[in-house]
Amino acid sequence: MVAEKETLSLNKRPDKMPKRTKLLAQQPLPLHQPHSLVSEGFTVKAMMKNSVVRGPPMAGAFKERPTKPTAFRKFYERGDFPIALEHDSKGNKIAWKVEIEKLDYHHYLPLFFDGLCEMAFPYEFFARQGIHDMLEHGGNKILPVIPQLIIPIKNALNLRNRQVICVTLKILQHLVVSAEMVGEALVPYYRQILPILNIFKNMNLNSGDGIDYSQQKRENIGDLIQETLEAFERYGGEDAFINIKYMVPTYESCLLN
Repeated sequence: MVAEKETLSLNKRPDKMPKRTKLLAQQPLPLHQPHSLVSEGFTVKAMMKNSVVRGPPMAGAFKERPTKPTAFRKFYERGDFPIALEHDSKGNKIAWKVEIEKLDYHHYLPLFFDGLCEMAFPYEFFARQGIHDMLEHGGNKILPVIPQLIIPIKNALNLRNRQVICVTLKILQHLVVSAEMVGEALVPYYRQILPILNIFKNMNLNSGDGIDYSQQKRENIGDLIQETLEAFERYGGEDAFINIKYMVPTYESCLLN
């Protein structure tokens, strides 16, 4: 009876009805965000949810290698080379103390090629100018020495220094035309020489409508490599192109086309 009276009294006074409270959407509790864990690939940590896999390191194909002390520097400092520096009105040149034709090419030419790795004066000047002088006056003495020149050439190219590569390519072009059969004698050693050329073959500057002065100075690596490969093909005989194509797949023949 008492309960019925209370309900009747509430129905008679609607203004005293209890107000309904609105239910708010439940807010999610702030979660603790763990720090991302940097891990190596193909490890147990890499499979965790909060792990970030570190990418592979750079291959370093174009990275310069450190130079090592050369035999050329040791022989020069010891005074074993019959050369001296002569200052001319046109610039510096080598004053040979003996006739170049009388030099022992089996001994001196590989040592001068070993100096291609040098980048400090006067070692780099004597090595490069000495090679050009010996190739000009070598004649028939150059061909028997070719096998001894491959390792110094390979070491110079493997430094991956832009200046050293340009100088070595110019010397290779001079070496091919220095005597008969030299180009054909180099064909078996393409596997030692051409891999570095394949890496740098497409290194050309996209200057747009600008002027690239390195082409005029013959310091553009891409153009020099193309010139060197064409010289190898012209003077390397009938087997030269197929061997160049095997090591440098993007090379196109300058004779067959």
